[in-house]
Amino acid sequence: MEQISWTDFEKVELRAGTVVEVKEFPEARKPALILKIDFGKEIGIKQSSAQIKDLYVPEELMGKQVICVVNFPAKQIGPYISECLVTGLYREDGHVVLTVPDTEVQNGARLG
Repeated sequence: MEQISWTDFEKVELRAGTVVEVKEFPEARKPALILKIDFGKEIGIKQSSAQIKDLYVPEELMGKQVICVVNFPAKQIGPYISECLVTGLYREDGHVVLTVPDTEVQNGARLG
């Protein structure tokens, strides 16, 4: 495993945000959902495509807080622009489990 410096880690903006909208993403090559996530006044609302349909349905994602990388450049995914990376952990079966705070925090709170 390659090691990084503390300075490298400090560059990654991992922030908590609340899912405020969820849509199906039928154009995606792999099953995915489009999420709009509120990161508070400083960052605002960003959108992301997430391949999490195996374990999550839109209704249960609404209002859920997630941890995202908010300082990657926007990425074109088919007809859609992803503005942040929703983080998760891969299970042995390949499904993604979202990274979430275990207690509600302020939108925009930085992981550190």
